[in-house]
Amino acid sequence: MLNAVIAVVISYLLGSVSFSIVIARLVKGIDIRQHGSGNAGATNTLRVLGKGPGIAVFILDILKGVAAVGVGYALNGEYESWTPVLCGLAAIVGHNWPIWFRFKGGKGIATTVGAIMTLAFIPALIAGLVAIAIIAITRYVSVGSLFFAALVPVGVGFMTGAGPLLWASLLICVFAFVRHRSNLVKLVQGKENKLGAKKG
Repeated sequence: MLNAVIAVVISYLLGSVSFSIVIARLVKGIDIRQHGSGNAGATNTLRVLGKGPGIAVFILDILKGVAAVGVGYALNGEYESWTPVLCGLAAIVGHNWPIWFRFKGGKGIATTVGAIMTLAFIPALIAGLVAIAIIAITRYVSVGSLFFAALVPVGVGFMTGAGPLLWASLLICVFAFVRHRSNLVKLVQGKENKLGAKKG
């Protein structure tokens, strides 16, 4: 039990390292949350700072999810099936509500990708390919992200049935829709920014 608690705490603290905020401060000395969409994530970094920083944030945020699940596997104890899943979830919570940055973080999609592909590679791969196709067609990153979040629990349910990962993936899906609520409003209003478009 103690190992599981330690693993979850470590994962949350790891997830709380917001690479978007860190890189924006290092590259331009700005708080990324005060520019563009105001989101501390890879897409806003791409829009504000360009491709290099945007790609770096995306990869590093994915690796946070991978590392958190790895911590869960390394420190799992009697709750073997739950510990890695809770650690992946903790990293996503940390990304969304980071203790290091006054609990104002990103939307957690890249970190979700890292955690889910480590826990359930095939469902993550299928959902990811669908999400990429949707983004390529619509140029709306938010739409692709929400499809990814919604498809993962479907894939997990078909492949593994009920269990810790299914419940966690459903919770992650809820997180994604809650964090993207402003994007949903903009989509309805026709004001959502497309990938590659400049903000007015």
